[in-house]
Amino acid sequence: MNQCDYCGNELKPGAKFCTQCGKKVEPKKVSKKKLDKKIRTVVNKTNEELFMNINNNIRLNNSQTKIVKRFSFLAFVCGLILILAMADLDSFHIHPAVTFVSIFLMLVFIAIAYMFRSREKKLQTLITGENLIAHWTLTNDEKYQYSNYLYQKEKAENLSKWILLSILFLVVFGITILIIEEAKLAIFFIMTGFICFFAFIAFIMPVYYRNKNMRADGEILIGQKFAYVNGYFHNWDFPLSGLKKAKIIKEPFRGLLIHYFYTDRTFVNQEMLYIPANSEIDLDFIVQNLQQHSKKT
Repeated sequence: MNQCDYCGNELKPGAKFCTQCGKKVEPKKVSKKKLDKKIRTVVNKTNEELFMNINNNIRLNNSQTKIVKRFSFLAFVCGLILILAMADLDSFHIHPAVTFVSIFLMLVFIAIAYMFRSREKKLQTLITGENLIAHWTLTNDEKYQYSNYLYQKEKAENLSKWILLSILFLVVFGITILIIEEAKLAIFFIMTGFICFFAFIAFIMPVYYRNKNMRADGEILIGQKFAYVNGYFHNWDFPLSGLKKAKIIKEPFRGLLIHYFYTDRTFVNQEMLYIPANSEIDLDFIVQNLQQHSKKT
């Protein structure tokens, strides 16, 4: 409500003179500080509304939250066992070995929960749209192409590994059979068991992951340094890690290739994400954004 600065009379909107004292109504000056604050408020409100609109369109549960809760619960259970052991109750005696194992497991579970808590926050910035570059959902046909490509690739890799392991077992156990003649049959069965076990892993696991990929949500979220691809979260924002290449691909399907690397106790590892995309997705825009953010780091 506007009032006259001289007599305090209520003024109508847009009035140039006071109807009671006749004085001219001077326009109120807004300080630059207040104006900047008002602009920032409007911008922040607009950004919040934008993120909320994006979040309303992305129907995705944070897959890392369940992992954090599970390991936090396991750490709590180990902590509870430790407390009971320290209380030294007569009716509930805990062996010192169990106490030692509980301490070790509690520290491990806390570390894992903390690590996945960090991943949970990063994935949430994609879901809310804060660090999101692009989002789309795979069709059933695209999901089939994607799952089948990963299946064929993993099956070929596992087959070559299984052949090498089988040759290694044949050489090692064959020499052992020649040296220890009285245990030929036992060594032969052990060798056969190892070969069959690794064959099971090599040929069954690709089928399992193909079925898992087919049942996944099909959501694709591409961020500045993160990506959520059909149920799996990837990030390349930690030390000695980064984006190596991002480009448009036409084979084995039209889509996006994200090639990133990361460093851990096994030195430098590389991951290549082949992501299907339909013709409506502006892949040039996505590639440019990924490359720009990669150069800044």
